[in-house]
Amino acid sequence: MTPYLLLLLGLFILLLGGKILVDGASSIALKLGMSTGLIGLTVVAFGTSAPELLVSLNAAIKGNSDISIGNVVGSNIANIGLVLGLSGIFYPILIRREHIRFDFLVMLLVTFLFYFISLDLKIAFWEGFLLFGGFIVFNAYLFRNLGQGLVKENELVEEEIEEVKNYTWPISLAMLIGGVVGLYFGADFLVENAVIISKNFGVSERVIGVTIVAIGTSLPELITSIIAALSKRTDLALGNILGSNIMNILSIIGITALVKPIAISQAFINSDFLWMLGISILLFPLMRTKMRISKVEGSILFLAYLLYLYFLL
Repeated sequence: MTPYLLLLLGLFILLLGGKILVDGASSIALKLGMSTGLIGLTVVAFGTSAPELLVSLNAAIKGNSDISIGNVVGSNIANIGLVLGLSGIFYPILIRREHIRFDFLVMLLVTFLFYFISLDLKIAFWEGFLLFGGFIVFNAYLFRNLGQGLVKENELVEEEIEEVKNYTWPISLAMLIGGVVGLYFGADFLVENAVIISKNFGVSERVIGVTIVAIGTSLPELITSIIAALSKRTDLALGNILGSNIMNILSIIGITALVKPIAISQAFINSDFLWMLGISILLFPLMRTKMRISKVEGSILFLAYLLYLYFLL
């Protein structure tokens, strides 16, 4: 098979593995008595980030750090420009005040932190520890607010969990194990063939990482957000994106750096990180416009993403 087909196969296995993992783990969590809200904040949130985590870990361990960093930076840019932009074009996204007062501010602070600790062109073990510590604190805050009823139950998560509650223990365990295996091999296929394709086209691993790999691993967020928009549950679309960008940096970069320090090329600092910061800042005035992201604001975000691709390629 050609590297292109193997890359697509790897992406398919990766996404399928993530879905199977979430279903199996959600079923087990239900059997252990966890609430749907807690499952949404833990099992489902981790499961949708699992493809990015496995890809970044696999790439870092193999010495393809540009793919490892590009996967996260590109995913965060794509989440706002591509995913949120398209979601707003489909149906106006309503903005809750807590999105601006908490979720957006945390995302912006975490994004700037990611930029500043990358300026020395590496993310060391202690910096990974700092990011992962932030991940634990962030989730502890969410758990606390869930218990006080300040974090809303996610209706999309509730519907997904409803589908798996009748799975037996053997089926749930088999899905959990199968999902982990799928994630491992899918990530391996994706990274190996992304490197081959980058060499065939004479482009850098960085470009492949922030485009093909990043967009591919962002598909769960894209699908979830568009479904939320089409279902007119648009506050979920924004929450999913902001939460995903926070988790991508704190958990994926944090865990990857704990396993192996990540080298960062100067090209990321000069270009991609600035685009990531810029599109994150751009989101603020667009959210403040009548407290919604309509077709106009969505089109601006999507155009910003197309401009990023234009200057990148």
